[in-house]
Amino acid sequence: MRLDSGRFTVRLAETEEEIASAQALRYRVFVEEMGAKASEEDAAEKRERDRFDPFCKHLLLLDNSIEESGNPVVGVYRLLHGADARGTEAAPGPGFYTAGEYDLTPIMNYPRETLELGRSCVASEYRGTAAMQLLWMALSQYIVIHDIGLMFGTASFHGSEIEPLKVPLSFLYHNHLAPADLRPRTLDEHYVDMNLMPPDAIDRTEAMRQLPALMKGYMRLGGFVGDGAFIDHEFNTVDVCLVMDTEKIAGRYKKFYARRAPSDLARILG
Repeated sequence: MRLDSGRFTVRLAETEEEIASAQALRYRVFVEEMGAKASEEDAAEKRERDRFDPFCKHLLLLDNSIEESGNPVVGVYRLLHGADARGTEAAPGPGFYTAGEYDLTPIMNYPRETLELGRSCVASEYRGTAAMQLLWMALSQYIVIHDIGLMFGTASFHGSEIEPLKVPLSFLYHNHLAPADLRPRTLDEHYVDMNLMPPDAIDRTEAMRQLPALMKGYMRLGGFVGDGAFIDHEFNTVDVCLVMDTEKIAGRYKKFYARRAPSDLARILG
C-alpha cells in the first residue's frame, strides 16, 4: 500500500532502518517534547521503542524533500493486528499494548479482525496540514484492504493531573461512551472516573478546545471511549481508550477517501 501526494508519501516501513527512523520521531515527540521517560539505552540512541514493535506494522508519513542526512519520517502510526497480538501456540504473540491499561474482554470477544492503533505522532511542523490528512487516508485504505472490523487504542492528554481535564473527560463520558458490548474498562487498580461533572455543567466549546486533535478526529469518525481514564506516569499523560467500529466510521473517510486511487488523492490534496 502506497499513497503519494506532492512531496509526501505514506507507506508501510520496509526495513529495520525505516522502523528505527520511526522510533527516532517517536523519541522526539514523546520524550523530548512531551516529557516521557526513556531508558538509558533509548536515550543514548534517541529512539522510543518497546517489546511490541517487532510484531507491528509501522505506517510512515514521509517528506521526500528532506535530504538524506535528515529523517524523512515525519508521521507514524503503529498497527498491531489481533491475529499478530495473539500469535500461535508455537509462536505466541505479545498481546495488546492497551491491555496493560484496560480490560479488553469486549474487544477480545469481537468476531472480526481487530487492529490496535498506537504510538501515533506527527512532527510538530506538520500538524494541522494536508500531510496529516494523507496519513489518515492511508489508514482508511488499510482498514478496507485488510477487512478490519474494529480499531482501538489509547489516545492521550498531555500531563498527569486529572483536575484540569475534568471538562473534556466528562464530555467524552457523557457523549461518546462506547456501547456496553464494545466498552473496555480501565483496570481496577488504575481506574480513574471520567464522570467528573454533570452533563448540564459541561461547556461543550471548552471541552472541544481541550481535546487533542487526534481525539477530535476519532470522535468525528464516530469513535467511542472506554470507561475510565488511565494516568500514565511513564509517558506523562492521561489516557483514554478509543474504540471505532469501522462500519460506523463517517462516510467521507471510508466511502470517499478509502476507495480513491492515489492519483485522485493527490488531486484532492493539491
